[in-house]
Amino acid sequence: MARPVSDEDPEPSERFPAGPLYVPVRPGPLGHAARLFRTPLGDRTAVGFTSERALTATLGAGQPWVRLAEPALRTITAPLGAATVTVDPQLSAPAPAPGPHRRTRNPRTSGALRGAGIAALVMALSYWTG
Repeated sequence: MARPVSDEDPEPSERFPAGPLYVPVRPGPLGHAARLFRTPLGDRTAVGFTSERALTATLGAGQPWVRLAEPALRTITAPLGAATVTVDPQLSAPAPAPGPHRRTRNPRTSGALRGAGIAALVMALSYWTG
């Protein structure tokens, strides 16, 4: 028998699956991948919406989505570090506006250490090994 839920309970006594959700996705090399978001505390979370209208209101009309059951969403995002599923989040930060203040990545130098980075790495290594 389940205990009744009161307003003081941090979580309900039983977890109920949210059912089929509208899950925001991004294109990937092998198809679509579920988008992961961050909670206000910085933890990774998967996100699902109970209606297309809720997804569009939060993320915009151009956001691609797929339908997934809540247990399936948990299963595919848990190995990526998303321990929770947030259903129908109300707030999201706007996407950064394109402009001169945004740096673009140069594919030829992506992942390359800069001169100052190399110097810092050498100093750190000499400190720990010396």
